[in-house]
Amino acid sequence: MKKLVFLLIITIILPLLTACQDISESSSVVEVETSRIGIMAGSIAEVYSEINYPQAELHLFNNYADSVAALFGHKLDYAFINYVSAINFIRHNPELEIVPDVSMDGPIQFAVSMKNPELHRQISEIIDRYMADGTMDEITSRWIITDGRDYVTADIPYHENAPVLRMAIVSSIEPLTFMLDGRYAGMDIELMQRVAYELGYRIEFLDMQWSGVISALESGRADISLGMYYTQERSERILFTPPYLDDPYVLVGRKPYAIADEAVSQSFLESIITGFERNLIREGRWKLIVEGLQVSLIISIFSFALATLLGFAVCGLRMSKNRVLSAIGRLYITVLRGTPIVVLLMIAFYVIFAGSRISGIAVAVITFGANGAAFIGEIIRSAILTIDKGQVEAARSMGFSKAGAFFTVTLPQAVRAAFPVYMSEFISLFKMTSVVGYIAIVDLTKAGDIIRSRTYDAFFPLIMVALVYLIVASVLVWFFNMIYKKTNKRLRRAK
Repeated sequence: MKKLVFLLIITIILPLLTACQDISESSSVVEVETSRIGIMAGSIAEVYSEINYPQAELHLFNNYADSVAALFGHKLDYAFINYVSAINFIRHNPELEIVPDVSMDGPIQFAVSMKNPELHRQISEIIDRYMADGTMDEITSRWIITDGRDYVTADIPYHENAPVLRMAIVSSIEPLTFMLDGRYAGMDIELMQRVAYELGYRIEFLDMQWSGVISALESGRADISLGMYYTQERSERILFTPPYLDDPYVLVGRKPYAIADEAVSQSFLESIITGFERNLIREGRWKLIVEGLQVSLIISIFSFALATLLGFAVCGLRMSKNRVLSAIGRLYITVLRGTPIVVLLMIAFYVIFAGSRISGIAVAVITFGANGAAFIGEIIRSAILTIDKGQVEAARSMGFSKAGAFFTVTLPQAVRAAFPVYMSEFISLFKMTSVVGYIAIVDLTKAGDIIRSRTYDAFFPLIMVALVYLIVASVLVWFFNMIYKKTNKRLRRAK
């Protein structure tokens, strides 16, 4: 009997267990050709993946940090990341690894606007010299780190009063361009600071989305950009300096059976405390949130004031008895209300004000003001139409002029009727400013993105930014409600 059982185990059960194990192991390995791959929008990895992995499911992100967060959230199987950033992610997240035998070679080079070939020549000469005299090796050794060492920043001299060299950067590509101790830092940052000093410039950084970098160069918004890969199509639109770093794209994935970091063993309260310290206290990152909130409020207040002034003008056009003026008002409202605010911002920044030195904040104020005017104009018009015409006629019969009747009878009642919706429009505008990061403005949302790119924490920065928006919006609602109630009491007493 024992021999029979032994034979059954050897001939039937063990082969079945082995087969099950083989199935389990093979199913845990996701083939690249049919996997979900995260790619930064506008990068050459997007074209590479479309050609080499036509059956893969490609997901586009604005930065590497978001793709890594999606990787940890099991929304992706792999993420295409440039090598120096990949080793940095792995240094902070040991459960990640670089997939062997999958890479896209290519050196990176600075890009210069075609409008300034002399600047391109000067920068190219300096980079060639740095490559030859060892300066580039010294810079690289301090920023590309594979062990646990901290970054060592160099004290680069600068000119206080000098022409401005504007550099388009993406502050989420550590260690090339990122935020360190409240200042822009990284290999590309230091290299261009050295170049700017030699050429007699003071450098100004335009922090934007990767997809807008080439547009910034073409429009004249930026003079030079952070390093990028050469392609024939790009070379037709921008000038490339000599290569200064070999930085291939590599595929990053999670290790099989990897255990998450030490946060797994922490309690919820401990993880909140750890997240608070890492995302806000360390390197004084709370200052980014405060400064970003200030920028968001400045844009909101000034653009809303402009929207109110323009709104009365739009309302006047819309209610005009002149058909041409009325048609202009109607067309303005249709176009501005029907176009997404992000698209309007990009058109204003890269097209309308491309050749000017007007700041991104000013462009945002004008764009949000023009867009808000379309909504506020209709709010005012609707409120005016609710006023009984008999009251206006009574005022005219008492000797009021047409303008006097409007400002004495119609306008006060219209303001009272429109106030709740009018104030809601301000709160909506404040929340809509979260998209100004597309035109190189570090607002509240962009500040959260910068923190997220440094801490590799998807949860805490997003929740933190959402809470700040919620708190500010709630305070605004309370404040406007208080004004509305007091105004109503005064009107009732006057009656």
